[in-house]
Amino acid sequence: MLTFANREALAKDLARNVAAALSARLAVQVEAVLAVSGGSTPGLFFSELSKAALDWSRVAVTLVDERWVPESSPRSNAALVRRALLINNAAAARFLPLYNGAQTPEAGRAALEAQLAQLPLSLAAVILGMGEDGHTASFFPGGDNLAAALNPAQGQIVETMRAPGADEPRITLTLPALITADLLALHIEGERKREVLDQALAQGPIEAMPVRAVLRHDPQIYWSP
Repeated sequence: MLTFANREALAKDLARNVAAALSARLAVQVEAVLAVSGGSTPGLFFSELSKAALDWSRVAVTLVDERWVPESSPRSNAALVRRALLINNAAAARFLPLYNGAQTPEAGRAALEAQLAQLPLSLAAVILGMGEDGHTASFFPGGDNLAAALNPAQGQIVETMRAPGADEPRITLTLPALITADLLALHIEGERKREVLDQALAQGPIEAMPVRAVLRHDPQIYWSP
């Protein structure tokens, strides 16, 4: 685990490493793909990454997961990405949001699957967060499609999720789509999140703390108070 004195130092280091992962992919292929998380944690990281000296016109940005709400909602992860990441140099990136306007995520899933299948997978970098209930992406305890998201049908990229701990229906990248990334990072901040992480690192069922499914694939963990 990488520990930083403050959020600012973490954001700078994580942005530098993500930029390096994207650059490495761009050296060998036409386009590199970055998947990021929403919520309150990544704002400083987004700001730092947006200034990276990359050929952003060859970078595709998508989300790890999304609440099934339009970008006019304050709960939209896509709106956060547009506001905080797709600025400065990163304004040239191509963005693929996960909400597509269908009435439900179940109704919109097939179209999203087809769209994401056109991306050069695996991903160059995946940046995950973690909730205090031990969820990551939209892998929630008690999620109706948790088992399918962690062990999907061959080649399935996205899954829908409804869970007691989620205020809205969600759509999420599946575990296999995430863990093949060149850089798989878990970004957490605060003492309470550190306590949750310690619990998740202990032995226990994935269903109780689904972030364990990712931790078993040795992500690079970034933490600051």
